[in-house]
Amino acid sequence: MEVTVALGGGGVRGLAHIGVLRVLEREGVRVRGIAGTSMGGVVAAAYAAGIAPDELLALFDRADWRNLFRSRPGPGGMLGLDRVERLFREHLGSRIFAELRIPLAITATDLQTGRERVLTEGDLVDSLMATIALPGIFPPREFSEARFVDGGMVDPVPVAAARRLFRAPVVAVALSPPPEMWDADHSSPSPLLSAFPVLGRFSRLRPGIALTVFLRALEISARAFTELRLEVDRPEVIVRPAAWHLGLFDRPSVPQIAEIGAEAMERALPSLKKHFTPGAALRRGARRLFQGNQ
Repeated sequence: MEVTVALGGGGVRGLAHIGVLRVLEREGVRVRGIAGTSMGGVVAAAYAAGIAPDELLALFDRADWRNLFRSRPGPGGMLGLDRVERLFREHLGSRIFAELRIPLAITATDLQTGRERVLTEGDLVDSLMATIALPGIFPPREFSEARFVDGGMVDPVPVAAARRLFRAPVVAVALSPPPEMWDADHSSPSPLLSAFPVLGRFSRLRPGIALTVFLRALEISARAFTELRLEVDRPEVIVRPAAWHLGLFDRPSVPQIAEIGAEAMERALPSLKKHFTPGAALRRGARRLFQGNQ
């Protein structure tokens, strides 16, 4: 069983991706390519670099989340990412995409053109700093004569990018609730700014309250946009970890969130395995042959 995987953005909810990857490995599913945006890009990059799910869980569990974002603000952001970049460099070094064990695509948004950029070459950490640059909160990342922000702004779950890496069924992991649950009575995530001590007082002032409302509205818009992209890109399997009660920057219980991802992937296994029956494999081979002859 061979798949490509598309990991969506969602702050600490993205730790659920670790559980998804763990179940795929346990079931003998071979990931032949992986794409990610925002936190999904971070997990995707670590996995492509050879960091196993259990090791990745331990790494995030040891991280000092409380102080990770206490850095000097950069131009265009309220908070800096210096400590985050040091953490990435510590574990990924100066790797480039060509040195990874499986093909990887990281998506970011070009701030000038407004278009999605699928990053597949060059310095890996530069691409990660671009894909996590939540507009207004973290500074844009500048390289290749462009300024980049969070890839989830234009492609919340990079299915198309994953599909271009390898011809195989795409497992898409979306971290927002499905439309039928939008009216459900589940707890709302905590306000974004309250997660940062340095912004706690600001969040209670009128400009901070306005920014909090704007960011919440942006997240609601992203939820609807996610459904639109999934409908257009049509991944073979959609996995929905039930972690949407978490705020983007809540202090996480890493094992618990990873377990939420594992449970969601287990629920999706019957749907995934349907794509590897003899008949499904024959149809997939015929499509590849037809496309190759065009």
